[in-house]
Amino acid sequence: MSQILNEDLIYEVLSVVDEIPEGKVATYGQIARLIGREKNARLVGRVLSMAEFYGRYPCHRVVNHAGRLAPGWKEQRGLLEAEDVPMKSEIQVDLKACHWEG
Repeated sequence: MSQILNEDLIYEVLSVVDEIPEGKVATYGQIARLIGREKNARLVGRVLSMAEFYGRYPCHRVVNHAGRLAPGWKEQRGLLEAEDVPMKSEIQVDLKACHWEG
């Protein structure tokens, strides 16, 4: 994994995340496609788990392909609700209403 995960890739992922506008969300897979690594959604998740070491990025705006929030990250829902992101349930955003096209 360390050969795949380098600082250039990390900043490439984070630069896409930084472009997600307030009130919108993107998916891990979408970000992977935007950086030319279509099959690496999990790699995107790994990068986002380390984002705090590289600056401040709106990682809370990234959800899975079904709109579900990151498990174990209780603050994510509050951050999204503060941006008026519509929710379908306690753990899922309404992707149809707030998906960022990128």
